Amino acid sequence: MNIQVEALTHIFANSRVQRTALAEINFGVKSGQFVALIGPSGCGKSTLLRLAGDLLHPTRGTITLDGRKPPEMRAAHEIAWMAQSPALLPWLDARQNVALAQRFMPVNRHPRLTVDQVLERVGLSDAAGAFPFTLSGGMQQRLALARLLALEASLWLMDEPFAALDEISRERLTTELLDLWQPFHPTVLWVTHNIYEALRLADRILVFSPSPGRIVGDLAIDLPRPRSEANPRFQQILAALRTALGSTANAQVAQ
Repeated sequence: MNIQVEALTHIFANSRVQRTALAEINFGVKSGQFVALIGPSGCGKSTLLRLAGDLLHPTRGTITLDGRKPPEMRAAHEIAWMAQSPALLPWLDARQNVALAQRFMPVNRHPRLTVDQVLERVGLSDAAGAFPFTLSGGMQQRLALARLLALEASLWLMDEPFAALDEISRERLTTELLDLWQPFHPTVLWVTHNIYEALRLADRILVFSPSPGRIVGDLAIDLPRPRSEANPRFQQILAALRTALGSTANAQVAQ
């Protein structure tokens, strides 16, 4: 799914105060790209995902998905969402949670994978009959990934989905996410505060300024996967990313 964002501004306001979360954002994403969004807390990264997913409506500007507005693509079930909380249905077992996701697919779209195949891909075949409360945090996020995969959406919106996990589980799921993404290549917008995670996963990294959020860096990651920190080019991009993030930190202090 192609994404085009033009002069996008979003202001949160009530009767007492208003706050500009995003200010005049402009960028485009080609179909199949994995794009990481990084920047200080409160810079509008999650707000951008909500605008793309039709959970918010912009104050000004436009965001189009394959030339159409987010409400149309959401209605067509072309958008899938994954956040820190897996938001599983506790009264359904793992297989039923995934099967429910497939029920929301348009009637003219036939699933590429069965529910059991999806569970196998995320390593949950043995837990198909387990209820969410019996699963560890890592396994719950695997199940959320299975549901994401089962939807077969063209756009994945992922808001720090592994942030609450321990480092070992996070590393493992980051690697496995690429294995799930690469066969189908949906477009991904991935919010993170972890620079190494961004460098391992993304084709591009968009760096955001402190609030009001603006894009102050756009780095292309021209490295094959899997990526090694020992690669000199990895270190060059890491240095450029640290410089871009350093400029946002200085701006935040100046404010």
